[in-house]
Parts: sequence; C-alpha cells; structure tokens
Amino acid sequence: MGLRLTGLRQWVEQVFAELKIDLAADWQCVPVSGDASFRRYFRVKSDGQSWILMDAPPEKEDSHPFVCIANAWETLEIHAPRVYAVDFDQGYMLLSDLGDDLYLGQLNDDSADELYRQALQTLIHIQPCQEITDYPLAYYDRALLQREMDLFRDWLVADLLAIEVGPGVKHLFAEVSDYLIESALAQPQVCVHRDYHSRNLLVDGEGTPGVIDFQDAVIGPITYDLVSLLRDCYIEWPDKRVYGWVDQFAEMLLAEGTLTEYDRETFYRWFDLMGAQRHLKAAGIFARLYLRDGKAGYLEDIPRTVNYIIRVAGRYDALFTFSTWLQEVVVPAMYASEQFDPQHLDKWFS
Repeated sequence: MGLRLTGLRQWVEQVFAELKIDLAADWQCVPVSGDASFRRYFRVKSDGQSWILMDAPPEKEDSHPFVCIANAWETLEIHAPRVYAVDFDQGYMLLSDLGDDLYLGQLNDDSADELYRQALQTLIHIQPCQEITDYPLAYYDRALLQREMDLFRDWLVADLLAIEVGPGVKHLFAEVSDYLIESALAQPQVCVHRDYHSRNLLVDGEGTPGVIDFQDAVIGPITYDLVSLLRDCYIEWPDKRVYGWVDQFAEMLLAEGTLTEYDRETFYRWFDLMGAQRHLKAAGIFARLYLRDGKAGYLEDIPRTVNYIIRVAGRYDALFTFSTWLQEVVVPAMYASEQFDPQHLDKWFS
C-alpha cells in the first residue's frame, strides 16, 4: 500500500499542475477513512483549502460508475462530490471535499425531522435518474435480490453462527425470499442509490445533504432508499416517527407526480418487506466483512439489523414462521457465539 500512496502523491502533484492550482510546499495528504469496500480516502490540504482523494485499486473497484453518476448528478439538485480529475488505469480520483459531518453524528430527537426532510427531498431528485449519461444502470432484478438475501444464510447463519442449513432451513429461506422478491418487483421502479443512510449523508450547511458512495446505483423498488434511510442499520427510531416520515415522503411523491395515488396500507407493506430484504443482505454483509475482511466493527450492528427483521417478519403471516425461527435458533446462537457481547445483545433481544 506504500507504493500506492507514493504514486497517489505524485499523481496529485501532476493533476494540480494541470489544473493550474498551486500546492503549498507543506501540503498534506491525510487519511480520512476507508469503507466496506477496497477504497481508501485521503484529504489534501493546502493553503486553507481541501480536496478528497479516492484510492480505488482498479483490479478491485471499477471507478467508471462513480464518475458517470457524479457528473450526471452535478447538474441536478443533488449535492454529490464533484470529480476534478480521474485516472482509471491507476484507480485515482480527485474530488471536492464535502466534509466529515456525517448524519449519524448529528441525528437526535431534535434534529431528525429537519435532517430527514432534507434527505427525503434529495431522494426525490435522485429517483427520476433512471438514465445516467454514459452509464446504463442495471436492474435490481430477481437474481440480484436473491443473491443479496443468500448472504444472510451463507455468511451469518452458516459461517459465523455455525447453524446447520439443512433441507428444512433451505425451504424456509426459499419461501421467505420468494415473498420478499415478489413485493420488491411489484413496486414502481426508480433510480436507487442503494446505500442511502446516515453514514453516506453529510450535513453541509447548505440545506441539502452531501451524498456519497453512490457508485452501486441501480433501477429498483421505490421504497428501497427510503427504508435504508429510515430503518438505518446504524441508528433506530420509534415506528411512529418512521411511518410519519414515510407519509411525508409519499406526499412529496404525489406532488412530483411519481405516485398518482397513495394507498397507505400497500406502501407500508412495500416499505416493511423491502426493509426485511435489505436487512437480510446487510446482516450477511456485516458477517462477511468480519470473516473475510477482518473488519470486526460491523459486528455490533448485526443485532440491531436482525431485530429489524424479527419485528417486521412477526407482523406478516407469510413471514411469521421465519420470525419465530430467528428468535428460537439464530438469536440463541448469537448469545452462544464469542463474537457478540451478551449485554449488547440484551439491548435488542431481552
């Protein structure tokens, strides 16, 4: 990784010369963070100004979707990073700096209504972006939805918790998956950010959130980003507030003409079931990040995510058996696993 950082610094100097921006003699390149992928981020500081460098090894990450989407969104009311320069062969990118002030650190009982209003308004602008110039978005089809849910069974249930996945369990998962997929495909299909949550939205002081990590955007269900935001894997809100925000978003959709009518019962069901699909995916990814990539920090988010699934599944007859199985088999296995803190599990399951 040292060679990549050296190459990145050399590339930065070349790019700034081409942009005719003078770098101070003491300019800095400071690590910002990584994420759940192979990308790394650095902040370039010079003369009181700052930019973001993305290091995305081309053998691991394809940067073309990010660049195409960012360029297309720049003309819209979506506050995404501006791409100043990119080297696809080396996997280097120079971006505008949207800061470090994540929604996750700013959300509280007093701020949530306004921050979510802004995020919902931005989502209204994202959803019509089905056609991104130079980059056709893939569809969130049956196969992709199924692969995502399989992550829960394979990585969390079988690999992390060592629960036997016999014929009965496979049949149960197949029934659950079919039910959730049918609900997802029945929804209006829009542009989906796919990770629209409190760790990918930034408070920027302009009344619109900064939006990052959108390179996996697809065409998919209208409630997908909504449930990512409001049933966030990293922060939880009471159902009364959550459904109030859902109603608020539906009113925005009606005003935009995206919806011609609002059947609250149907929309709530879409929202709930889409959340179950997403949380199966997320819990499986969190387990994979630990087992495959050595990223243990995501383990603490698994109990909250599994609890979402249990609660939602318990409300629907077609998922009630699955909810029971999670409570009677998966949760005890989590308590028995040395990877989870029993006191943290008590917060969600006691």
